[in-house]
Amino acid sequence: MDETAVSIWSRVFNFGDPLGAELFRFLGLTVVVFGGAAAVMGRALADTWRPSWQNVAYGLLLAIANRLFQNFLFANDVLNLVAYGVGAAVLIGLALLAYRATQAHKMVAQYPWLYERSGAFTWRELS
Repeated sequence: MDETAVSIWSRVFNFGDPLGAELFRFLGLTVVVFGGAAAVMGRALADTWRPSWQNVAYGLLLAIANRLFQNFLFANDVLNLVAYGVGAAVLIGLALLAYRATQAHKMVAQYPWLYERSGAFTWRELS
């Protein structure tokens, strides 16, 4: 393997930089900005009764946009697959939380004679 191939693979699997940015930049852009977008996405999917697996598909696309913005704004390496995975996991997790909270609210609000709220993310049948 030549030197450029080793360099590219070390950029793609950069375990030394799992966030792909400084902590403050990761929290600001990934968690606050794109995390807010992921929460809105999860809520929209739940409001339209879409299946929960769509959070994963759209979350992966949102994570690509996050990596691109990290590159555009802070000149971080866009090829860092580890940072993409960490960012995607955070965004999908936030989307699924918003999805489940909205789904619980909708079930109780739409079917009050069948269900009651039993937590922030759960409901139960009325007995």
